[in-house]
Amino acid sequence: MKRNKQNPDFVHIGRKLLKWYDSNARALPWRNTKQPYNIWISEIILQQTQVKQGLNHYLNFVERFPDVQALAAAETDEVLLYWKGMGYYSRALNLHKAAKQVVEDFNGNFPEKYEDILKLKGIGKYTAAAISSICFDEKIPAVDGNFYRVVSRLFADDFDISQSSAFKYFSELSMMMMPENKPGDFNQAVMDLGSEICRPKKPDCGSCPLNENCIAFQSGTVHKFPVKLKRTKTTDLFLKYYFVHHKNQFLLKQRADDFIWKKLYEFPDEVPVEFEQFVENSTVVKHKLTHKNLTIQIETVNLTDEVDFISLAKRNHFNVVDFSESKKKSFPKPLENFIDKWIQRPTEIK
Repeated sequence: MKRNKQNPDFVHIGRKLLKWYDSNARALPWRNTKQPYNIWISEIILQQTQVKQGLNHYLNFVERFPDVQALAAAETDEVLLYWKGMGYYSRALNLHKAAKQVVEDFNGNFPEKYEDILKLKGIGKYTAAAISSICFDEKIPAVDGNFYRVVSRLFADDFDISQSSAFKYFSELSMMMMPENKPGDFNQAVMDLGSEICRPKKPDCGSCPLNENCIAFQSGTVHKFPVKLKRTKTTDLFLKYYFVHHKNQFLLKQRADDFIWKKLYEFPDEVPVEFEQFVENSTVVKHKLTHKNLTIQIETVNLTDEVDFISLAKRNHFNVVDFSESKKKSFPKPLENFIDKWIQRPTEIK
C-alpha cells in the first residue's frame, strides 16, 4: 500500500514522536554533546555493534583519541588495537583515513554540511545525515534499517527496501514527518523507537507511542513489514594458514589494505616444503562474515631447536612475536580464538 506523500498531516506523527523522545530517550554518553567528532565515532561503532556491546568501546576509544587531531596522528596498529573486539575492522581504518582528511582538507575542523561530511572516507548517507542533523540542525532524515522498519509499518507500505530507490523513497516519506525544529532529535527518536520498541522480531507494539497511527498495527500486519524481496547472495571462501611456532614464539604477517580483514595480522599462508615434517595437526574452523562463509584450515607447525627461527622469519618477511606480545596485535576473530586456545593448552602438549 503506497502512501500519498503529499499528505500534510504526516508532521503530527513526527511531533508525537519527539514528545515521546523527550521523556524516553536513552541515556547515552554521546548524547551529552553535540561535538561532531563524538557523534561520528558513536555512529560508526553502532553500524555493526549493538549499544550494550559498543558503549565501553566508545568510552575507551574517545579517551585514547579525544579529538580528530589525536586520531589522525595515531599509528594504524594502535587504532586497530583500540577497535579490538568489535570486528569489521575496515570501520577503524576508514575512521583513521577520514580523520586525516579532516586535518588535511578541512584544517582540522569537522565539516558541518551534509554534502561535505559525505566526502569523508567511510561515511555514507545515513551517517552524514545523523551527524549533520544532530550537530548542525540540518533537516535531513538519517534513513537506516530502523527507518525502513518504523516507516514501512507506520504506513503499511510494501515498497521493497532491497530496491536501489528505497533510500530515496523512504527519505522523502520520512521528510514529510520531520518537524521543522529538532531534526537530530527526530532522527534519534526513530533510532530509539526501532531499537527498543519497533524491533525486527517481537515488537512491543503495546508500548509504542505511534500505535494509534500505525496502519500495520491496526490491521494486524506488523510482521509483514518491511518488505524485502531480494536476498543478498553469500559466497564460500577457503583459507589456509600455517601456525609456525617455536617454544613461546610464532610467526605472523600483516594483511594488505584490500579484500577482507584489512591491515589485521595473520599467520603465514605458505611455508617452505621442508616444514611439512614438522606439521603436528590440522584444525578446521568455520566463520561467517557479511555475505561470506569461510572455511579456515590451520596447520600447526612445531619447529625444533635445529631450525633458525629468526633467520627464517627475516628471509620470508615475517614478524616474530611471543604470546604476550600478540595481545598488542589485532587479528581476525577466528585466528585470535585459535591463539587464545593455544595459550590455554597445558604446557606439556604445546
